[in-house]
Amino acid sequence: MNAALAFLQHRLVPALTAVSENLTFSAIRAAMVSVVPLTIIGGLFMVVAYLPLPGWEQRVAPWLPLLQLPVTATFGLLAVFVCFALGHELGRRLGQEPLVSAAMAVLVFLLLALKPDDATLAMERLGSKGLFTALLVAIVAVRVQAFFTARGLVIRLPAGVPPAVYESFVSLVPFAVLVVGFWSLRFVLGIDVDQLVQTAFRPLVFALNTLPGILVYAFAVTLLWSVGINGDNALDAIVAPIFLQYLAANVEALATGQPLPYVTANGFFSTFINVGGTGATLALALLLVRSRDAGYRQVSRLSLPTQVFQINEPILFGIPIVLNPLFMVPYVLSVLLLTGCTYLLMDWGWIGKPFVNVPWTTPPIIGHYLVTGGDWRAALWGLVSIGLAMLVYWPFARVAERRRLAARPPGS
Repeated sequence: MNAALAFLQHRLVPALTAVSENLTFSAIRAAMVSVVPLTIIGGLFMVVAYLPLPGWEQRVAPWLPLLQLPVTATFGLLAVFVCFALGHELGRRLGQEPLVSAAMAVLVFLLLALKPDDATLAMERLGSKGLFTALLVAIVAVRVQAFFTARGLVIRLPAGVPPAVYESFVSLVPFAVLVVGFWSLRFVLGIDVDQLVQTAFRPLVFALNTLPGILVYAFAVTLLWSVGINGDNALDAIVAPIFLQYLAANVEALATGQPLPYVTANGFFSTFINVGGTGATLALALLLVRSRDAGYRQVSRLSLPTQVFQINEPILFGIPIVLNPLFMVPYVLSVLLLTGCTYLLMDWGWIGKPFVNVPWTTPPIIGHYLVTGGDWRAALWGLVSIGLAMLVYWPFARVAERRRLAARPPGS
């Protein structure tokens, strides 16, 4: 175990830390977080439209088209908002005018979404299906803008010109290069950039909705946390667009009366697996709240209020779980157990699949209920999940407690 920890600390951690702190990846994470309120609003309208109450379907039927309009305005244009958000965030971090960067990115993205035959927008590409294209376009657009600006290949006006006019002329050359370049790719050469991007990411999109794929992801997240790296942040730039795409597809399926296609949509991991924070550490805090060891008792009691809102750093670094071989094992195992059981229960139709986006700080059980649109079985499973995680942590917690007590000086 010591050799494995040494390898992780000296070889794996530096590389993964560099990826986690990469400017582009961190900008993608920030952009994905910024569109969360839109999906929450769209989800609330879906909840109202499909409340699980007897006779509600008949009562709401006349209003259903109106209730679905905000859903279309949010989920149906999700890729546009993400493109704007990433363009703005990456432009700011690269020292560009953020609004110009965002506008440039959205212009190119909309250009690629035009149909060659009638010059109308392909609306399906503006929603969740176009997320990866939106991210790629925003990155390329802002990087091109930064390239031209850094080398002075821009039109500069005298200093007395108003800032808005000045910035518009500074961006003119990179704007023109981007539009001509992507126009040539899409309409002159006939290369469907959006289709190429979707094809490239299809294996990953498929894998994360399978049981083996989501188990690998769960293992990776908890392993990274175990060595002190925020596993959720490190992988969010890759998986967040996919989970959000799943959520939007579930919303679309619900609106058209189809079965929800995705188990691991946004909310599956943050709500059903991270019970009290990554690693389901709420279970460990409940076990140690009356520990015979004063140190464990104090840490667990201090961490409980934050874990109710899914924040578990106090117990992660207070026990500690990080770089602690004894607690690393149940930390990973509890997540794998909850991931496997939750996936199967949803896949078998015993509990509902996620289709409502709720803040990740929503308390457990309440979050289980809300993310599934009011499924009481999901809330019950949330309660059972805490019990299962407690069973996993229990023998390790007792061993750790005995070790701490044995290490005390006599009479203390």
